[in-house]
Amino acid sequence: MELTVGAILEGKVKSITNFGAFVSLPDNKTGMVHISEVANAYVSDIRQHLTEGQEVKVMVIGLDNGKINLSIKRLEPRQPRDNAPRGRAPQGQSRPAPRSAAPTPPPAPKTADQLFEEKLKAFMSESDSKISSIRQYSDHRTKSRRR
Repeated sequence: MELTVGAILEGKVKSITNFGAFVSLPDNKTGMVHISEVANAYVSDIRQHLTEGQEVKVMVIGLDNGKINLSIKRLEPRQPRDNAPRGRAPQGQSRPAPRSAAPTPPPAPKTADQLFEEKLKAFMSESDSKISSIRQYSDHRTKSRRR
């Protein structure tokens, strides 16, 4: 039997590792289901989903240098994702309401006066920090000479 990507096969879980499960396929072939291809939900321990000797239905998702990559989750119906944020809100706090899908308008372009004011503020801030560092250096040098 010639294997092709997309083929759906019946197999038996041969062995389980931390990163996936090896599945015996027809014609004495073996493929691997990576832990990320076991279920549509996050899988932290593959042994909670599969056991050795279990019959499974798998899909061939890749053939690479004699290796057969399999998936179980691609045969499961997709569960609709809600748009709610994941995780729990801290105790005593409620979760913020979901954002609306309406796009926010871009900010109004800045006038020449606003741009000048921003540049002047940035210059003054940079200038103040340079002067303070020069003063600290100068104060340090004069204190060390007095000794």
